[in-house]
Amino acid sequence: MFRILKSLILLAFLGAICAGAGLWWYSQRPIPMGPGSVDLNIPSGSSMRGAARIAASVVAVQPEILVGLARISGRDTQIKAGSYEIEPGTTPMGLIDQLTRGDVSLQEVRIPEGWTFHQFRAALDAHPAITHASQGVSDEALLAQVAQAEGGGGEAANGDKFPEGLFFPDTYLFAKGAKDTDILRRSYRLMKKRIAGEWEKRASGLPYTTPYQALIMASIVEKETGQTKERPLIAGVFINRLKKGMLLQTDPTIIYGMGVNFDGNLRKKDLLADGPYNSYTRTGLPPTPIALPGVAAIQAALHPADTEAIYFVAKGNGTHEFSSTLEAHNRAVNRYQKKQAG
Repeated sequence: MFRILKSLILLAFLGAICAGAGLWWYSQRPIPMGPGSVDLNIPSGSSMRGAARIAASVVAVQPEILVGLARISGRDTQIKAGSYEIEPGTTPMGLIDQLTRGDVSLQEVRIPEGWTFHQFRAALDAHPAITHASQGVSDEALLAQVAQAEGGGGEAANGDKFPEGLFFPDTYLFAKGAKDTDILRRSYRLMKKRIAGEWEKRASGLPYTTPYQALIMASIVEKETGQTKERPLIAGVFINRLKKGMLLQTDPTIIYGMGVNFDGNLRKKDLLADGPYNSYTRTGLPPTPIALPGVAAIQAALHPADTEAIYFVAKGNGTHEFSSTLEAHNRAVNRYQKKQAG
């Protein structure tokens, strides 16, 4: 009897060794799949067993074995929700590593400096990896929703609560399925942080009473030039005009005010048509920003160049000629207009 019991124990021990060896062998073999990667989405609140079942629905793995591997390694309670990308060659143990480390696959959306809020929303709407939670919501209602979620209006409480300029242009990384409202919240939060930080360090003697006014100036600077070195000079010119009570006379404000009616050509009648964004007929800053300014434009608006220039004209090569008198400006205009005409 003792011999039989001893034999049974030995057989069980050997079986356990074989099972363990088989499980280890399975865990280190690549999961059978095609040449391309496979997306795996694990919802929030999923257990290891639930995640294993979802994984088994997209790739050829045994869910029981995945659960067993997770338990043996002590990670069966460490599953992390998110979007994952299973690459060819991934092993079951490698998949466990991904799911417990949270190695989610990240998407990105790039919002260039100088874009409008309308363009920002269009980019989010067009991205296939984004959950479109804001469709059908007006710009103003969306701003109110985002501002409230971030703990208050801040700059959004200024004026008519228009969203233009209140979102920071950047490249945003996100997990597949992220809500567009979450990305907008990050962008709004980042712009508040940027403008607040630069406002605290601003130069003295600026003609702004609020950070929002500085943001308006930054948006104009952003649209006037793509040359980083010229931005402080452009800002200096416009600040000089504000201090002198001169018209800003900047085309980008008119173009913004025309909206979808702008066909690519700015005509004399457009310069004469009065409106809140026509800086040829109205003094001071326009009522809102006209674009999403980046860091360099914000810094230029709050740290302008010390210049006597009040005029500038495009040279035709992406840079500008700056002048402190109308006579010098007219000469520059004639010179560069002839070059461009030739």
